[in-house]
Amino acid sequence: MGDSAPSRSSFGRYWTAAAISSLGTAVTAVAMPVLVVQLLGATPFEVGVVNAAQFVPYALLGLIAGVYTDRWRRKPVLVWASVGRAVSLGTIPVLWLSGVLQIWMLVIALLLFGAFSVFGFAADQSLLPRLVPQARLVQANARLDQADAAAQSLGPAIGGGLVGLLGAPVAITVDAISYLLDAALNASIRVDEPRPDLATRNLRAEIRDGLRWTYRHRTLGPLAASTHVWFLANAAGMTVLSLLALRSLGFTGYTYGLLLAVFGITSLIGASIAPWCGARLGSGRVIIIARVAYPVVWVLVAIAPNTATGDALLFVALSLQGLAAGVENSNEMGYWQTLTPDELLGRVNATRRSANRTMAALGALMGGLVVGLIGDRPTLIGVIIVLVAAALTAALSPLREAPSQDSDKCRPRRRAARRLI
Repeated sequence: MGDSAPSRSSFGRYWTAAAISSLGTAVTAVAMPVLVVQLLGATPFEVGVVNAAQFVPYALLGLIAGVYTDRWRRKPVLVWASVGRAVSLGTIPVLWLSGVLQIWMLVIALLLFGAFSVFGFAADQSLLPRLVPQARLVQANARLDQADAAAQSLGPAIGGGLVGLLGAPVAITVDAISYLLDAALNASIRVDEPRPDLATRNLRAEIRDGLRWTYRHRTLGPLAASTHVWFLANAAGMTVLSLLALRSLGFTGYTYGLLLAVFGITSLIGASIAPWCGARLGSGRVIIIARVAYPVVWVLVAIAPNTATGDALLFVALSLQGLAAGVENSNEMGYWQTLTPDELLGRVNATRRSANRTMAALGALMGGLVVGLIGDRPTLIGVIIVLVAAALTAALSPLREAPSQDSDKCRPRRRAARRLI
């Protein structure tokens, strides 16, 4: 028997849990590069391996996680995934304080973290449509993005301060604690989730249905492809950015935290105007505009000189990146959630996230490897070229014709799309 019907407070708890875990993640975004680059003295390739580790499980478990997220009730999956992530991260400061932490141990901890995240994110994105009406999905996603962006604004500053005061490994403890609070809040959510009938389920057929919906849909297929390519380039770019800022430009942990905080501030601005942009331009066009902005971001990073001017260019670039991401994300998430039937949400979310994170793992590895071979700035030229390809894939697809999510035209498109399966 499922839980009682969802209430307004259920979304409030869901939102609060997401905000708290985002704050912890923002702290780790500062602490982890400092730990790897400065404290453990990792080579560029090792930096890439560490950045890739949490994404590798998506390639191994993503499709299966999607099937079981649709088979099981989503709230318990979300809760236990958060507990697992808390334990995985919590081992890092324990190992450091014990004086035994090495790169390979860090990689194992992040692999476990990634494995729990595969299930957590599949359940997270699939639970939201049960908490809010379909017509409010873009607005709900925008509120989640606002919380995430606010956390990314405050978190890096806190993270930079904690790194300076307590050290990077201890700062990661904040993220572990945030996942425990996330689990407790989500466990208290009231949501109607009847148990699916598992008698006629077939793992291979269910995976095939998720793949078919994701990649054979007229609009969602090109969007998925564009996003996969973007993740490849962005992960490579972020790997290069950490090396460029912390080594070539000599950023301290605190300054690097401020850089990420600027990204968070502009993400908050973008998320705040995202519903308005989607209503005025259509979600598809908003996504395309954002994809066109990303290559510009990395051109600014690539041309940044090793002077104060270069430091300023990095802050400008991350500001533009945050604005584009904030405007885009809730429109893209709402679009996927609106066009995908509830019984397929777990598989579709896990399928595309699996591919996204697999591409991110490859991008992080490639970024670290190529920087070691040819240097950071030539590597960024490759990042820019791949981001242009991602933008063209979206711009030349039917996505540019997609109406806004509150448009009456969305519902017939969804019914027509159902016939693909």
